[in-house]
Amino acid sequence: MSRLSVLFSAFVVLLAAFAPAAAEDKTITVFAAASMKNALDEIDAAYTAKTGVKFSVSYAASSVLAKQIEQGAPADVFVSADTDWMDYAISRKTINEPSRVNLLGNNIVLIAPKDSAIDNVAIAQGFDLAKLAGDGRIATGDVKSVPVGKYAKAALEKLGAWQAAEPKFAMAESVRAALTLVARGEANLGIVYSTDAKVEPGVKIVGTFPADSHPAIIYPVAATTTAKGETSDYLAFLRSTAAKTILEKYGFKFLISPTT
Repeated sequence: MSRLSVLFSAFVVLLAAFAPAAAEDKTITVFAAASMKNALDEIDAAYTAKTGVKFSVSYAASSVLAKQIEQGAPADVFVSADTDWMDYAISRKTINEPSRVNLLGNNIVLIAPKDSAIDNVAIAQGFDLAKLAGDGRIATGDVKSVPVGKYAKAALEKLGAWQAAEPKFAMAESVRAALTLVARGEANLGIVYSTDAKVEPGVKIVGTFPADSHPAIIYPVAATTTAKGETSDYLAFLRSTAAKTILEKYGFKFLISPTT
């Protein structure tokens, strides 16, 4: 065999070796609100099974994620638990605004440890959350920045329960952190999304906040301005009937008409 043939054969072998790696290199990076974890993990697994595209997902408070994207963190998709932080990201020119969809809705609920004596709380104007908590703490997300905390404070202010209860609040870095505090018995009560309470066996829902006591809970999703080309197909999948079925199983409300 000539030297040229040997070199050509070696080149073909190298191409064959690197081709699979290139094909497997499709990864979408998603920054998503902590409350999305269980449902989005299942959706992403379904999408990977369908397309071969893999995922790198960071779950945290929407406030943290929006600021990380602003600071240049590599992300293709942002899923926020409120419209404020998506609006913030858009104002910082980090989001492809035409790709934005207000995809999901949710509820906030009052939770207690599974073995708590507290049960069936009527949440209405004038209910005494401070008295209900006794000497214990009340966990939720930071009311200044984390969406669930902002929703919680708005509801309690409208119901006249915030002022007395405020000193008893333990402000967590995310809704999942607040959920964990209650599940471990480190807080007597917590305010989280209903979808979070449903996936944590260590807690029980003892009351649901009236929908008109706080701003509508809306989860917008969008591509970033640096998103990879395949991101648009993934966003389309999030709007599909298949995704809707998974999301509703976890208790989310699908706010749009699904695509096929």
